[in-house]
Amino acid sequence: MKKRILAGLLCAAMAASMITGCNSAKGVSGETTKSVSSAGKKEMEVGGNDVTTLNVWTFIELHQNFYVAMAEKWNEAHPDKKVKLVLSNMPYDDMHNKLSLALESGEGAPDIVDIELGKFPAFMTGKIGLMELNDAIEPYRKNIVKSRLDIYTKDGKEYGFPTHVGTTVAFYNEKLLSDAGIKYEDIKTWDQFKEAGVKYHETTGKYFACVETSAQWMVNLMLAQKGGDYVDENGKLNLASKEMVEVLEYIKGMQETGAFATVPGGQPDNEEAYPFYNSGDYAVQIMPFWQTSRYVNYMKDLKKQVAIATVPVWNENDKEAATIGGGGTGTAIVKSGEHAQLAAEVMAYIKLSEDANKEVWNVLGFDPVNTAVWTDTSLTQNPDNQFVQYFTNYPFDTLLKTKDSIGSLRAYTDEKYPSINNEFCNVTLNSIFEDGVEVTEALQSSQETLNNEFKE
Repeated sequence: MKKRILAGLLCAAMAASMITGCNSAKGVSGETTKSVSSAGKKEMEVGGNDVTTLNVWTFIELHQNFYVAMAEKWNEAHPDKKVKLVLSNMPYDDMHNKLSLALESGEGAPDIVDIELGKFPAFMTGKIGLMELNDAIEPYRKNIVKSRLDIYTKDGKEYGFPTHVGTTVAFYNEKLLSDAGIKYEDIKTWDQFKEAGVKYHETTGKYFACVETSAQWMVNLMLAQKGGDYVDENGKLNLASKEMVEVLEYIKGMQETGAFATVPGGQPDNEEAYPFYNSGDYAVQIMPFWQTSRYVNYMKDLKKQVAIATVPVWNENDKEAATIGGGGTGTAIVKSGEHAQLAAEVMAYIKLSEDANKEVWNVLGFDPVNTAVWTDTSLTQNPDNQFVQYFTNYPFDTLLKTKDSIGSLRAYTDEKYPSINNEFCNVTLNSIFEDGVEVTEALQSSQETLNNEFKE
């Protein structure tokens, strides 16, 4: 019970961090403008006349630095359309709640706002107060990962600019596995993943990978690979589907080998888990690509030990590198804003242009949504880049293998998903992997809980 309560608290406290995949890296700076900040605010200072002020809300402080840096570049390239960003950074729940009230009342909304993936569906119901962005996206569309646009789309209308892809990949501690006689390159299927785990555990006495109880990174990946989802084609809850049962029973079987175990904090991306990976108690992570930043910042002892590879698939003949995007923050434009059209144009540049996406990699370590930069070896193999220096292989070599097979889940765009995520993080996964409840029983219980919440 203690572990369940702790996992619940962690799930709530870390929701923004897990879903957006942001770290505390340093933003790039420009020469012609600067910013000043106080009490969560950052305001650009822009010289000259005819400058349009745009108010921006975010719950991620790092985004402020990035937006200012890219707005400076915008101003240099568009001297006739200069903008001054006034950015407010607020607590996660406070910002989303304040936005809801502002859109409902028609007063006090910003021009631009970051909306976390799990919250986005709530703003897609009733009278939508966000601007359709199809036209603003169009100049960049051919190079943008479609599944990342889809998660902010309703009825063919796109309402959010994605921040990164969050391609789910495998992080293998190549040194630890090699010492145990295992080549990560030979792991192609989940059965081989499981077998490698057993061999590793028997050889070293340590765990191969973790079983998640406060997140669904691996669960969502395996479910999507099977063609399953949390809701059916009609949007009805479908937690106890054949595919979901198969996934969770398979993970339970992995846990029963002794080679896979829950990690403190319930998943790889939290402050409690980092030391266990850093010390070699666990050898593998199945995580979105943005976990690169966690390795560089929090697992420094593993430098030049970890390789990034494509994830396992269910069968040898399945499409190689079939994966899924994990996490995300959609930047939206408030439709009623006086300068909505300009705001959309500016933010499309800041989020989707090649210039911006180069900095997404250089500064943040995220996988850019604009895949045109994926083949720029001067960027992706730059020996001075901290992420290139850290891993044993070039991260983008793996990304290029996944380029045409990055999927999503239907539930990501459903207004019920925040509740589904909360139920799984707080109850379902803990019931199965901590308390030993049978998979079907745990799923049916969670289905009933959510049916009551949504009166289905």
